[in-house]
Amino acid sequence: MSGHSKWSTIKRKKGANDAARAKVFTKIGRELAVAVKNGGPDPNVNSRLKDVIAKAKQNNVPNDNIERMLKKAAGDTSSANYEEIVYEGYGPSGVAVVVEALTDNRNRTAGEVRHYFDKAGGNMGNPGSVTFMFSREGVILVDKEDTDEEALMMEAIEAGATDFISDDEDVFEIRTDANDVGIIRDELESKGYKVISSEPAYIPSTYTRLENQEDMMKMNRMIDMFEENDDVQNIWHNWENADEYEG
Repeated sequence: MSGHSKWSTIKRKKGANDAARAKVFTKIGRELAVAVKNGGPDPNVNSRLKDVIAKAKQNNVPNDNIERMLKKAAGDTSSANYEEIVYEGYGPSGVAVVVEALTDNRNRTAGEVRHYFDKAGGNMGNPGSVTFMFSREGVILVDKEDTDEEALMMEAIEAGATDFISDDEDVFEIRTDANDVGIIRDELESKGYKVISSEPAYIPSTYTRLENQEDMMKMNRMIDMFEENDDVQNIWHNWENADEYEG
């Protein structure tokens, strides 16, 4: 159960960029608000809220901030109604891009997303135009430091993992069914493993390599624009050599 994964490198780079910005607090606060509104304020009975709290901790959001976000979400009955929308499109040289958003204004967000695609020399597509090139899976990254690979692999498989990828120098990558990621994360954490991130993801079935430096610059800038937008929660792409770009 092992294979090469470019996803973990791309994702961890993105995560490091997000964590350096105050934007991460806004985005996670919005996710917490939606989770509380849809399932209540108790993470013991609201699995989605439990997953968002785990995500907040993985992104180094202090516990005091999480508590304040939860209290605000639980007490704010007049909060905006956020809608979950997935946008699809192509970046430069046909790089496939999937964008997950939480928005209280569909027209505003769609216009901004379209603008980002256009500015990068790409185009926004219709629903289904890109997602067929991705599979929806759960991805759990576990710190390699002081971790026994064989023990982790066996325990992950026993917990229900569908794949185990070990070729990254810093993390083990565990794939799960998208709906099982929280359960398997909790199981591994209960055994003392350090989980760096855990979430459902869009995993590319094929990758596109950019050879032109200008295309790389445009693609990198497009990713930055998406990440700087409060409505955008996640961006997934199949840019193969993203970690080689030095802009």
